[in-house]
Amino acid sequence: QLRLVQSGGGSVQAGGSLRLSCAAQTYSIRGYCMGWFRQAPGKERGGVATINTDGRTRYRDSVDGRFTISLAIANETLYLQMDSLKPEDTAIYYCAAGDLRWCELREGDFWYWGQGAQVTVSS
Repeated sequence: QLRLVQSGGGSVQAGGSLRLSCAAQTYSIRGYCMGWFRQAPGKERGGVATINTDGRTRYRDSVDGRFTISLAIANETLYLQMDSLKPEDTAIYYCAAGDLRWCELREGDFWYWGQGAQVTVSS
């Protein structure tokens, strides 16, 4: 079973930046679609960004142009660079690995999940 271990997150003021990392352990992330999801207080978890092994990316509209997903296959690590953060970006962020055939922002297509990391953006 693929194990994903997250690092990063924290608190920042609006307009600031944070980077999340997600390292794969036990197995390679090659052959998986990789993604980031988030869950804000009182809301359901939703997709933020995905990337496949060809580098094709998908972003939710509200983060497009501010967040960048990237994949370092040699290091078996997924990243999410978050710039121009807004208070509405406050959430627990999860990395995930799933079905490479689709690689869309659909939670049901993802099988393995990181432990989550809190991101808090203050105004």
